[in-house]
Amino acid sequence: MAIDQGLTIRELYLRIAAGRGHHMVIGTAATVADAMQHWFEEGAADGFNIMPADLPDGLTQFCNLVVPELQRRHLFRTRYTGTTLREHLGLATPQRRPAALAAECH
Repeated sequence: MAIDQGLTIRELYLRIAAGRGHHMVIGTAATVADAMQHWFEEGAADGFNIMPADLPDGLTQFCNLVVPELQRRHLFRTRYTGTTLREHLGLATPQRRPAALAAECH
């Protein structure tokens, strides 16, 4: 980050310290989407934890501004395809265990 953005040691420290060790992206919705897209497409991330600076406004802004930008880029779903988390993740439904075996496990 320091090399890519030409940061001094102090500037790098302030960016990292402000994020409590987490990678921070600050900017427009397009800037945030650009960073997320880059990390995702380079295989550096398969998901993200969003930690807005203030709640609930920061989360609302993310949902209203960044999510539509990610959807426009086909990087964020516009609807769910299943009715369960397992279906949303594309996981098979496990086979039921026979009642006798299930009783032995308790």
